[in-house]
Amino acid sequence: EKLVESGGGSVQVGQSLRLSCAVTGFDINAYTMGWFRQAPGREREFVAVIARVGRTDYHDSVKGRFTVSGDRAKNTLYLQMNNLQTEDTGVYYCAATFRAYGTGANWYDHWGQGTQVTVSL
Repeated sequence: EKLVESGGGSVQVGQSLRLSCAVTGFDINAYTMGWFRQAPGREREFVAVIARVGRTDYHDSVKGRFTVSGDRAKNTLYLQMNNLQTEDTGVYYCAATFRAYGTGANWYDHWGQGTQVTVSL
């Protein structure tokens, strides 16, 4: 199993980015897929999740701004991030688990290498 994130970069406050997570080795529709982020000096935190049945959930700080989705044909997970703020800065990771819905990092078994997102004024 392999997860490869892309799409990170440096943007200004209010701009948008779309992160991608290309998955090989398993079908994303059979797994619970999540996005996490880690800022310098802080623990990895939950951002968004899409469960096998399509249920989605978000950290309160990104609700209304971020959207998680999956493309079955491409076996790729996405995170559309709009109206980015400085506090969104960090390394973003996608993760997968065969377990049911969960938001804790230790719930997930497979991780990508991460992609850096930097938001500045």
